[in-house]
Amino acid sequence: MAKNTSPTVKIIPLGGLHEIGKNTCVFECEDEIILLDAGLAFPTDGMHGVNIVLPDMTYLRENRHKIKGMIVTHGHEDHIGGIAFHLRQLEIPVIYGPRLALAMLEGKLEEAGMRDRTELRTVRPRETVRLGSQFIVEFIRNTHSIADSFTIALHTPAGVIIHTGDFKFDHTPVDGEFFDMQRLAEHGEKGVLCLISDSTNSEVPGYTASERSVYPNLERVFSQAKGRILVTTFASSVHRINMILDIARKQNRVVGVVGRSMLNLIAHARNLGYIKCEDNLLQPLQALRNLPEEKVLILTTGSQGEPLSAMTRISNGEHQQIKIRPGDTVVFSANPIPGNTIAVVNTIDRLMMQGANVIYGKDKGLHVSGHGCQEDQKLMIGLTKPKFFLPVHGEHRMLVKHAETAQSTGIPAENMLIVQNGDVIEVSPEAMRVTGKVPAGIELVDMSRTGIVSDRVLKERQQLAGEGIITIAAAVDWNGKLMMKPEIHLRGVVTTIDRPKLQQWVQERMERVLSDRWSSFTQSVNGEPVEVDWVGVQVQLERELQRQIRRELQTQPTVTLLMQTPDEPTKALDGRRRRRTTAPQVAAS
Repeated sequence: MAKNTSPTVKIIPLGGLHEIGKNTCVFECEDEIILLDAGLAFPTDGMHGVNIVLPDMTYLRENRHKIKGMIVTHGHEDHIGGIAFHLRQLEIPVIYGPRLALAMLEGKLEEAGMRDRTELRTVRPRETVRLGSQFIVEFIRNTHSIADSFTIALHTPAGVIIHTGDFKFDHTPVDGEFFDMQRLAEHGEKGVLCLISDSTNSEVPGYTASERSVYPNLERVFSQAKGRILVTTFASSVHRINMILDIARKQNRVVGVVGRSMLNLIAHARNLGYIKCEDNLLQPLQALRNLPEEKVLILTTGSQGEPLSAMTRISNGEHQQIKIRPGDTVVFSANPIPGNTIAVVNTIDRLMMQGANVIYGKDKGLHVSGHGCQEDQKLMIGLTKPKFFLPVHGEHRMLVKHAETAQSTGIPAENMLIVQNGDVIEVSPEAMRVTGKVPAGIELVDMSRTGIVSDRVLKERQQLAGEGIITIAAAVDWNGKLMMKPEIHLRGVVTTIDRPKLQQWVQERMERVLSDRWSSFTQSVNGEPVEVDWVGVQVQLERELQRQIRRELQTQPTVTLLMQTPDEPTKALDGRRRRRTTAPQVAAS
């Protein structure tokens, strides 16, 4: 039987499946790899001290010599936010992408000291570039909630693979940049091997409304406000910000911008011509203090209730320059993304308690999604006419629903897959199947943005947050005797047992362990110890104390022993000196 020699391409999603965020996809053919996007996600409540969440990049680290470059579809954090971190451990020779996304990325790389680690090359709609010998990448203009966004047509030896990126079909785009449906249809007529498509709104019937539909609703709300207006939206929503600035100009309001990410985005978008406004429309916050309140609009970050965002700090009364006053109108021009609802409603409550009139909710028409609904998804499938279909960018139910929609348009069930992060999908002209698995967990970056938080460290942080910590300070002499009563300090531990009783338990337990086990940790000459395994002593004491305390308190606090050992004696014993196996005052946990 002849061996099948059809060319194949591997598709390996490392993030973005069964979740929202950290969208990262690997394409591999022969010995060449290209990446499409490299995003981040934000931590959940239990990830103490974690700043961002990245996909596990073990596979790319092990195959770094194969990487030929990266494609960026657009400038949202869940698509470009991880690149600066990955460049610390990967060599990516070149990154192609739209002007706005790469302008934002360049700022991130400069801030991280990674600007010289790669080359950034901007591309225009319908431009094609070659990456390695196996891939030709074509950039197709699409419409999304951020300006300058692309769908990708990837020309490979196996056929054309289309990755939609984040998309919706907006027929009246704010910036006049229309979705290039003609080019999609041309690919559909020639033959598309596989469509990889955004599943975010696959549960929602109909079409996604145009971004322009928000304009009259914002205009009406602003016109009804008697005092200051504070507006919060996604910092990356260039079209929304453009409309807000235009309405402010028409209603003779001056705009102050709060929030670093929004300031950066507006600066880049103005330089590239995506935001057009007069210089005098934007003023520093200090200048707004001298203006009548009905002439002021403050544009701020924090639409998702992020703990450190400007709007959250304003609602907590912690912002140094902005305090809520009775008569202020606060407008939420964004809907909470999954997982953020509680944080958002708590922010709204705090604003209301301070006297603000808060305008929010889907019924107000102040926000539309940047992702296509079911009819948009059907249109994408109808235009591209793919042989195989792979839903991505969504939680599990979204992927399932998107697959059902694809099947309703005529794609056979056997020609589609619902896969996991890390699955190796091999696609050829004849078949698409999962053939393996690569590591695809998460990497947690702490607040310093320099260190990866291991599973062990995260577990310790969770235990500290949940049960507290007990620290015991004790001194042990060369004969295995306590030199003084142990000192006990409790932090975050709830107990009805008084401290003297707890101290008595600890002392009795330590004395018993030292009495019973001391000989196993020492080497003696003529009955005098000449060498002591102080690390072994400490580990044994800490283990026994932890068991005792957890049994008596019926909780699981972290127990840490700080053990002081005596100085080395000056006299020799039979020509030998007593030696310690480690330095004194070793702390373990």
